[in-house]
Amino acid sequence: MMKKLIGAIRFLTIIPVPGKLGNSTEDLAGSLYWFPLVGLLIGGLTGGFFYLAGPYLPMSVAAVMAVTLLLAFSGGLHLDGVADCADGFFSSRPRPRMLEIMRDSHIGAMGVVALVLVLAFKGAALVAVLPGNLWQPLLLMPVVGRGAMLVMMAVLPYARKEGGLASVFYDRTSLIHAGWAVIVMLAAGWFVAGLPGLLAVVGSLVILLLFCWFCHGKIGGATGDTLGAACEITEAATAIFYVCLLNGPAL
Repeated sequence: MMKKLIGAIRFLTIIPVPGKLGNSTEDLAGSLYWFPLVGLLIGGLTGGFFYLAGPYLPMSVAAVMAVTLLLAFSGGLHLDGVADCADGFFSSRPRPRMLEIMRDSHIGAMGVVALVLVLAFKGAALVAVLPGNLWQPLLLMPVVGRGAMLVMMAVLPYARKEGGLASVFYDRTSLIHAGWAVIVMLAAGWFVAGLPGLLAVVGSLVILLLFCWFCHGKIGGATGDTLGAACEITEAATAIFYVCLLNGPAL
């Protein structure tokens, strides 16, 4: 069990873990149950920092710092998926070529635009949070983002016939993982912000399902890139729904 937890931490974060525990493919494949809880770890660290420091910072500065810290914890892994998906999906190419473009390490114009928009939406939502409450969406966002990956894996088949990094997880994923992820996400929303937090999670799940539908239409399933994009998109959606439902519009 500990190996699988450490495997999830190694894969989803840049948090240093000593030794070689959790490095094997078997540990990584079996780490799915820990994804939402690793999100809770990231949210706890990020939210805890801004629980202490947030009230003393201008909201604009705090929002940018928060987005940066969330990015730093994942090492930009999921943002890379956002860029790759945008480059592939909006390339107006046949499906096989889209998958090739998504695998290309270079970034195109649509990828840059997608990155800017995702980060801008996160920052714009967080800057509208009431003073002293910034820790709440920051605790919730990583939980929803990592849980969304399990839901997407349960909803969509793997799109690459030749396999890839995400195929390691697809060998083990099931509806049970998705159900577990949804339970953790909804529980986190309720305990963080009550009914508005719960509804923010539900709204993010709706956005996720729409993104799944879009991915299925484009490439017939999911890849590692779409999983990363799902994480980032649902994080942004959670922040937006949180502000709209709990705080109201920024003045």
